[in-house]
Amino acid sequence: MAKIVRTDRELELPGVDSALRAAGHELLLLPDGIAERDLLAAAKEAELILMCYTPLTRRVIEAAPRLRGIVKYGVGIDAIDIAAARERGIPVVNVPEYAEETVAEGAFALLMALAKNLKKLEKAMGAAGWVWPERRWLASDLAGKTVGIVGLGRIGASFARMATAFRMRVLSYDPYVAQATHRDLRAMLAECDFVSIHCVLNPETRHLIGERELRAMKPSAYLINVSRGAIVDELALLRTLERGGIAGAALDVYSQEPLAKQGHPLSALYAMDNVILSPHLTFYTREAMARLEADTLERCREVLERRPVTVRSRDPRLRSQTRGVRFDG
Repeated sequence: MAKIVRTDRELELPGVDSALRAAGHELLLLPDGIAERDLLAAAKEAELILMCYTPLTRRVIEAAPRLRGIVKYGVGIDAIDIAAARERGIPVVNVPEYAEETVAEGAFALLMALAKNLKKLEKAMGAAGWVWPERRWLASDLAGKTVGIVGLGRIGASFARMATAFRMRVLSYDPYVAQATHRDLRAMLAECDFVSIHCVLNPETRHLIGERELRAMKPSAYLINVSRGAIVDELALLRTLERGGIAGAALDVYSQEPLAKQGHPLSALYAMDNVILSPHLTFYTREAMARLEADTLERCREVLERRPVTVRSRDPRLRSQTRGVRFDG
């Protein structure tokens, strides 16, 4: 019997939890936002840690002498101190493929909602019961518009295919993908009617979209972010929206989560009719969660059975591991 810790219990994984317990393991579920000192105490005897959002710092990893593996049940690995894990030979693995189409669909749904004024129309219908075709309700076609994709990985490529199906002109920026159309981010942004962010968060991409990049965008352009909040300088985005520097934004991710109507650096976004806010749920469909649970459980079994852990991600931070892993794809 192994002791297993799973953080972020608010994201329910009933199939994973029941299977691990049925196998005789001790499973401790911890809440999102748990303090580091409490996580340190909980992880002290853990042989396996499953996490989604809660940071796994060097202190936590070093305080768990029996730890044999870290499974991120999701894609982004920026909350894990991978260097600390690698120094101890503790394999770190994520689940990179479960929601590629799902998140791309979510991003495209947000793009369509911005283009068609759905937030403003729904709000007006709720207040007045009906609206007439006045100019303030004019929406936009997608066909013929230009969309720029920042990050042309799996999700970005799926999003590009969807945009092409709607006869949009697709541009892309990704210094690591030869097929990307642009090597100059600001030059691409200046051409776009919509910009959708799909890159991973790492030291190179933190605040990749900052004040200068936002100023490069057209005043009529929209920004969509379903990747990680910190890829955008969010305070610069807030200032840009307040002065009308871009037409609007749709956000599913934030540097500080959860978002809140009061006391949050981005609380002012709630009052903006040209901003659509989503609670980091573009990945959350029945089909995607079934895939997530199945892959997560298989990675857990590999760790617990002392088999090499399968790494399917192409992220160099995971590909740099040399102990306890095997690479697939």
